[in-house]
Amino acid sequence: MEKIRELWDEFRSGKPDGAIRQFLKYLVVGGGATLVEWALFWLLDAKLGLHHQWATVIAYTVSTFANWGFGRLLVFKKSERGVAAEIAGVYLAAAVGLLLNMGIMFVLVDALGWNEMLSKVIATGLVFVWNFLIRRLAIYRKAR
Repeated sequence: MEKIRELWDEFRSGKPDGAIRQFLKYLVVGGGATLVEWALFWLLDAKLGLHHQWATVIAYTVSTFANWGFGRLLVFKKSERGVAAEIAGVYLAAAVGLLLNMGIMFVLVDALGWNEMLSKVIATGLVFVWNFLIRRLAIYRKAR
């Protein structure tokens, strides 16, 4: 909880190289990875007829790699753990994000009967915050 409070203080301080700038960069990175995810989800679900849960898993897995690559180039640079440990940390965090994503998709599509693509957009937005916080506070905490 203390780390989240420190992050919130950084956001409020408006430091040019602080959390706000990093969050905005991650928004661009996340946007690129999201385009990869949504396009692949749409292709698998709408065009190839794959069940939306399988399409979610595949699209999310591929976009996680895109997110790691874009994020490493533009936002977090590197971790102190080495590339293999860094990717493992990103995919571990992404596994939790995927479970959240699938749970949201289940509730919105299967339980409430919402449109699959609209549900995907909502799920992506909600999981975005998790992805940023876990990278900022755990995976790249010393690489800032």
